Amino acid sequence: MRLKAEESSLLVVDIQQQLVPEIHDHERVVDCTAWLIDVAAILKIPVHATEQYPKGLGHTIPLLRSRLEEDHVHEKICFGWPDEPEALTRLTRPQVVLTGTEAHVCVMQTALALLEAGREVFVVAEAVGSRRSHDRDCALERMQQAGCWLVTREMVAFEWLQRAGTDVFREVLQRYIR
Repeated sequence: MRLKAEESSLLVVDIQQQLVPEIHDHERVVDCTAWLIDVAAILKIPVHATEQYPKGLGHTIPLLRSRLEEDHVHEKICFGWPDEPEALTRLTRPQVVLTGTEAHVCVMQTALALLEAGREVFVVAEAVGSRRSHDRDCALERMQQAGCWLVTREMVAFEWLQRAGTDVFREVLQRYIR
């Protein structure tokens, strides 16, 4: 089961102002997510984000929010996404790459809802986090047991690229793959 750029969307789950400072190793989660958003932009892969109760948790952090289209940011109240099944029509592609917080709450419940809706779900292990590392680790294991694919950001990028020798490959290689 390989990722294909033309079949993928990237979904950033709840990387919000009030929550991020509490997340274990949050710099890694944010950096990896920004990296993936930038690679997705080069490859013209749609990027969506969710915000859990932004009145209380704030909006998506500015570093990421500035990279998103306004109509691709979705407010929610339930822990998973979407709140209502018809919201899935916003994700028009069958493969969903997930990043975000908290791994054991909103990321996991979103992943399970996407699986139930028949989507292929790829969770970027270094781009998800929780307040406690044990919760993150258990969530990754549970998502994998449920049918999600655990991947790294470079796995995602190289699968989206498919081949070397193209101008796009050279651009991504030069700017993002070190």
